[in-house]
Amino acid sequence: MNSIKSKTVKLKAKRTFLKKGTCSRTFFYLLNREFGHPKEMEERAIDPLAGGIIQQGYQCGMVWGATMAVGAESFRRSDDPDQSIRKTINATQRIVESFKSRAKSIECEDISKTDFTNKWSLAKHFLTGKFYTCFYITGKWAPEAIKAAREGLMLEQNGSPQKALSCASEVVKKMGGNEEEMAMVAGFAGGLGLSGSGCGALSAAIWKTTLELVRKENWKPSFSDPNLEKIIEKFYGATDYKIECKEICGKLFQTIDEHTEFIKNGGCENIIHVLTSPDHP
Repeated sequence: MNSIKSKTVKLKAKRTFLKKGTCSRTFFYLLNREFGHPKEMEERAIDPLAGGIIQQGYQCGMVWGATMAVGAESFRRSDDPDQSIRKTINATQRIVESFKSRAKSIECEDISKTDFTNKWSLAKHFLTGKFYTCFYITGKWAPEAIKAAREGLMLEQNGSPQKALSCASEVVKKMGGNEEEMAMVAGFAGGLGLSGSGCGALSAAIWKTTLELVRKENWKPSFSDPNLEKIIEKFYGATDYKIECKEICGKLFQTIDEHTEFIKNGGCENIIHVLTSPDHP
């Protein structure tokens, strides 16, 4: 990316952040338009992943947003929906590496130094100028995110004949999602690109739930939404208040095939059931 285009992208990213209001929607929006395929409703539905999964402080919303855009583009480029899941996870790993290189961590709390669940800490985030850390990273990482996304989508697949599975895609499938939506969230697998952090299945359920509210014109961005609070409550009940993938699964997945085998053998089955069963206690 030449220097003139890079400067343009940085400026556009900052303006988009100010206009859209969340880092997650900003990067989903930017990359979708870079690929030439806007997805307004899907972009609105990613707002709750800002602040690290409903302000819980886990993976930065910028990475969630970029990952979903890559998933959508991977689906468009692939003749095989199953392979698009593998391609999306691989590309997500490239995005995670790029973001870590820029921000030194993928965790929102590490970057923002803010507990978004605490009203006083949230107020300090804006009053003391901590907000500008996110604003600064938005501008700096935007051209790098586009580069990482394009490179990630061009990666050669490892030739595994096995159908790749993503815990997040399985959640969306059970919630009535189509193949494109399954591909969009595929990169959430194993805590976002197999990074082991905040649960990708949980994030997929939050996004899909919000998307349906958006489609019904019944969604208002808020720090507190009863539909999403119910999901979190059920999730914590099923995981003994754990949220990180590596803690829930008791391991950090090294490969896509390892994650696939874990899902095929019933790993996370209870969590997926809880997240996708509205009447589950």
